[in-house]
Amino acid sequence: MKAEMDVRAYNREAWDREVGRGNRWTVPVSPEVIAAARRGDWSVVLTPTKPVPRAWFGDLNGRDVLGLASAGGQQCPVLAAAGAHVTVFDNSPAQLRQDREVAEREGLELKLVEGDMKDLSAFADGSFDLIFHPCSNCFVDDVRPVWREAYRVLRPGGVLLSGLCNPVRYLFDPAQEEQGVMRLKYPMPYSDFTSLSNEERRRYTDKGEPLCVGHSLEDQLGGQLDAGFVLTHLFEDRYEEKDLLSTFLSTFMATRAVKGAPRS
Repeated sequence: MKAEMDVRAYNREAWDREVGRGNRWTVPVSPEVIAAARRGDWSVVLTPTKPVPRAWFGDLNGRDVLGLASAGGQQCPVLAAAGAHVTVFDNSPAQLRQDREVAEREGLELKLVEGDMKDLSAFADGSFDLIFHPCSNCFVDDVRPVWREAYRVLRPGGVLLSGLCNPVRYLFDPAQEEQGVMRLKYPMPYSDFTSLSNEERRRYTDKGEPLCVGHSLEDQLGGQLDAGFVLTHLFEDRYEEKDLLSTFLSTFMATRAVKGAPRS
């Protein structure tokens, strides 16, 4: 694989393909889900299974919300049906089309913007009250610009809700794991783009699957703090379906952070 491989371009095309395959994170919510959200009965996830506590959001009515790398016709339409003014920002045109489909079907107002989550220059400083950012920064090569941009576009006291992957997910031999054996193989820092041999990488690229980066907890949690956020809440989560590592520990977490004063 060429060293100059474009991370954003590859994953944009890969997620467009995932829409065609019906990946669980690309399937639009049903009319029943939207109807319930309009009645005040709703929940969304940042991680595979656990609903985000409603208290983390506060009152959504009339608030400006950014769904950051959160397209797919799922969370953002629900938040709009719950009363928020929602902008969806995503790298995948096909994923954005899923949100457009739900918006047109349900008469929802969603603003759709295609772009790189590391660059939110499409938005002015202090544009949003809340950012909803599910587990997706594993698809960029550097997560710290994501936190800095999120801080910039939030208003004072604004809230950042994020889903994170523990990088331990990426350190084991996947072929051995399929045989029920957990064997450490890859050290940190880890990236599907740079840590794998060409042959190993073909395990994913031959199928056109997205490639991931295992960001350190220092960059994921410490990066939020360094950007100026104050962490207020955190929970862990794991896959419900068969996933050998999840039988041992939770490898996902969700965080709630508030825009405070930038650290020097």
